[in-house]
Amino acid sequence: MPSPQRRELELWYRQAEQALSARDYPRAHQLCMSILASAPDFADAIFLLGVIALEHRNFGKAAEVLERAIRLDASQPRYYAQLARCLLALSRPRPALEAAGKALSLQPEDALTLDTIGVVMTRTGSHAQALQAFERAVAREPDIPAYLYNLGTSLQFSGRFTEAEHALRRVLQLDASSFRTWTALAQIAGRPFAPADVQRLTRALEQALSADAQLHLCHALAKHHEELQQYATAFQLLLRGKQAKRATLQYSSEFDAKLFAAARLSFTSAPVLGHESREPIFIVGLPRTGTTLIEQILAAHPQMFAAGELTNFALAVKRTARTPSNLVLDTATLTAPGLDFQRIGADYVASTRPRTGHTTHFIDKMPLNFFFAGMIRRALPNAKIICVRRHPLDTCLANYRQLFATDFPYYNYAYDLLDTGRYYVQFDALIQHWRASLGENFCEVRYEVVVEDTEREARRLLEFCGLPWDAACLHFHRNRQPVATASTVQVRQPIYTSSIDRWRKYETELTELRRLLAENSTAPVP
Repeated sequence: MPSPQRRELELWYRQAEQALSARDYPRAHQLCMSILASAPDFADAIFLLGVIALEHRNFGKAAEVLERAIRLDASQPRYYAQLARCLLALSRPRPALEAAGKALSLQPEDALTLDTIGVVMTRTGSHAQALQAFERAVAREPDIPAYLYNLGTSLQFSGRFTEAEHALRRVLQLDASSFRTWTALAQIAGRPFAPADVQRLTRALEQALSADAQLHLCHALAKHHEELQQYATAFQLLLRGKQAKRATLQYSSEFDAKLFAAARLSFTSAPVLGHESREPIFIVGLPRTGTTLIEQILAAHPQMFAAGELTNFALAVKRTARTPSNLVLDTATLTAPGLDFQRIGADYVASTRPRTGHTTHFIDKMPLNFFFAGMIRRALPNAKIICVRRHPLDTCLANYRQLFATDFPYYNYAYDLLDTGRYYVQFDALIQHWRASLGENFCEVRYEVVVEDTEREARRLLEFCGLPWDAACLHFHRNRQPVATASTVQVRQPIYTSSIDRWRKYETELTELRRLLAENSTAPVP
């Protein structure tokens, strides 16, 4: 029988859990400290202190406390799951994945832990394991909107669109205010919404208070009107949503101009001893230009593995540069002096393990790595860089039409059409610079040319990567591997041409953009 003291400590612990659930952090903290004053090795109380630190975004302290709890009791999957959250927030994807994997191996039963594991797995690229975790979470608690939403998006990444739609519609049954669910549904539907859905969407937009809600709902309705070929209406909805969000941001195109200028300074032709690995294949370019298509064509080759959109290279540079800002990509990091590029290259490759290393090459399809192309050339001189290009007007329109993550500042240009045009002009100039500077391991590919003659371009890219031809590359759409990008629906289909010259459907609305590009871009603009 437990001693009276132990019973009292357990009562305090249950009260601390209740206080934490109610977000009464001072009360929860006080109770945990009282427990530990009598029982310093009470692992659950230490765990709760770690969660409190995590809720206050004190990620370093939270990780330290959670690791202490694990040293006392290594059998608790929730300890590892919350540690994984901390490590992810600290931009340490490999140990985060390892901690999530350990949590999963301990066979967790509670839905919160399973959902947490799924989120970490998703963000570290392990989508198959993430889906299993989300399915188990929903099986245990089937009416929690957040768990259902995560399951729906994970099913979408895996190409299971009918099941994804079912899960997302269940979210709306339980929580009609879940505006992000509407945009997820619009992305996978491939058809106009039903009249009842349009009425609900319109009513929700009329009642939307936050800029984010307006942005999501406008995007969903714009997609509906595009499906009906009502392009002027679709554009006005995009404009409304984008302007609402843009008004909340302190963004200036000068922020991006400084990044582009710093990127040009990040490469010199002076000899540098980099890491000799030939594994990485970087696919870069502006979003929505065909980067996922190229990734999937190459990933169909048996000697290629698609690792997803990795932040690992930028993090390797940041850790070596040790610049003070909390931004991974900034001018100080791009121009940091005296970097050890061999270490950066070695750290980058090591950080992609254990997901990589089982094929001749792995593909890193982080579009923004075009900023780091000069550094990649120095850190990994044998790595290949493929830059995907698309018609300037289609590129800008596609970026403007895309709903990027609202908490990711590097795509803030996409809330204004002319800011998007200015960004494209600077991107075009930077790629010209890389073309002239980076040598034979830098290659450009045109989306329209790939669509026109897929086999010829696939053969050219495989030759560039040093690989023999494999006809599987022409059947990339049969690949069942998860795809966690905005193109998750499109890459499940054979090559199609409907995205080429899409700008003509919005010709009237793009008049000012066409003028800006014609006056500033080297690419021909009709």
